[in-house]
Amino acid sequence: EESLQMWDLNKRLEAYLARVKFLEEENEVLRAEIQSAKGSPAGDSWRAKYEEELRALRDALDHAFREKCTAELARDNLYEEVQQVKNRCQKEQAAREEAKKQLSLSRKELEEERRAQIWLKERAVQLEKEVEALLEVHEEEKAGLDQEIASFSQSLESFRCAPVAFQPVEVEDYSKRLSEIWKGAVETYKTEVSQLEGSLCQAKENLWKAVEDNQQSQLQLQHLEKDLAGLKARKEMLEESLAQQWQEQRGEAEKFQLAMEALEQEKQTLRVQIAQVLEDRQQLMHLKMSLSLEVATYRTLLEAESTRLQMPAG
Repeated sequence: EESLQMWDLNKRLEAYLARVKFLEEENEVLRAEIQSAKGSPAGDSWRAKYEEELRALRDALDHAFREKCTAELARDNLYEEVQQVKNRCQKEQAAREEAKKQLSLSRKELEEERRAQIWLKERAVQLEKEVEALLEVHEEEKAGLDQEIASFSQSLESFRCAPVAFQPVEVEDYSKRLSEIWKGAVETYKTEVSQLEGSLCQAKENLWKAVEDNQQSQLQLQHLEKDLAGLKARKEMLEESLAQQWQEQRGEAEKFQLAMEALEQEKQTLRVQIAQVLEDRQQLMHLKMSLSLEVATYRTLLEAESTRLQMPAG
């Protein structure tokens, strides 16, 4: 039984020794590979290349971020310009509304002046008709007075035979009174005609003023319409340039977004590669540690076995 146990122990010892030898050889091979990888310039070049690529990617990312900030500033500036253009358009719209109001007021004034002119013309025609009627009445009264004077003169001739009943003073007073009445009527007619002429001249002056104001309002309206057309054209040009700049900025933003996505994907790929390399190194370290522990365990077992074998002999 002891010989069988010893034979079993010898077999196990031989297996342990073979495994230890195999692991030591593998450890030596791995140590040599690690030393060659550490000392070889290929590893340093790979690390330098990796660091150079990482630095280039960081620079590209910083450049894209700066370009993004520049695009945002340009967008803000364009937004401010658009707000200014909108404010100016609102001011121009308000000025246009004010001009329309003034034009409507001037048109109302012109209509009132026209109505006043029509009324003055009608009044002048009416006054002319009244003057004609008064002149006709005056002619009739004059004819009646002439007839009365003629009849009175006939009556005087018929009464020449009776000079005692004739009173020349009364006839002279009557003629003086008639001449005074005639002069007063003529002066009244002249005054009314002069007043009518003055009112007609005043109406003509008001009409000319209204026509001049209308012409000035039309000229001002034409200038305002020209300014409005120019401002509309400028607004359209600004809107077109703004739309074009927005499209360009959108295209650049899309390009930046694609570039950032590509950089992010490349960054993730590099992270995965770095993690894989670190994991490989970690596995190598664990394998080395496990091999070292296993070798130490085998040595301990061998020393214990050798000690146990030596003790009975002693």
